[in-house]
Amino acid sequence: MTEPGASPEDPWVKVEYAYSDNSLDPDDEDSDYHQESYKESYKDRRRRAHTQAEQKRRDAIKRGYDDLQTIVPTCQQQDFSIGSQKLSKAIVLQKTIDYIQFLHKEKKKQEEEVSTLRKDVMALKIMKVNYEQIVKAHQDNPHEGEDQVSDQVKFNVFQGIMDSLFQSFNASISVASFQELSACVFSWIEEHCKPQTLREIVTGVLHQLKNQLY
Repeated sequence: MTEPGASPEDPWVKVEYAYSDNSLDPDDEDSDYHQESYKESYKDRRRRAHTQAEQKRRDAIKRGYDDLQTIVPTCQQQDFSIGSQKLSKAIVLQKTIDYIQFLHKEKKKQEEEVSTLRKDVMALKIMKVNYEQIVKAHQDNPHEGEDQVSDQVKFNVFQGIMDSLFQSFNASISVASFQELSACVFSWIEEHCKPQTLREIVTGVLHQLKNQLY
């Protein structure tokens, strides 16, 4: 409001009117400034959050590659082709793939060995059961097997059969020519290797050995 006696043309009155205008209200200017400042700070926060997330992602990837170089033995071996230069990510990944494939092959090989060992164990168990049955049978019949003959007697039977056959073979075979030899061999087989003839030879040999033993 104007003072008594003040004229509308008075400069002070113009200033008062100017401040009374809403478009020039200082409070509105402060509000626009704070709103713009809030927008800028929100963008900064988003940018900062994105930067932090990206940094975390890169740090996680780096830790992963560092762990691979620690775990994979081939990454720890010196590669003379690159000298003391740090391994690239591509080389670390390739060495990791190669090591995983090696582990798969070793696992398969060990599984095959385990399968073979299980079969061996099963065979040993069967042999153990058989031997236990043999021992039990011997304990139940301690005198069984006392009349068992030796391997030498078995060989003497075979030798006696062969000696008897050779005598007839030597007497029947002619060596005048290869054709005559061949013909004599077939003829000898047909005459002296008949089942009945062999049975008589074996019976004679066994009878002779039995008389020698007893």
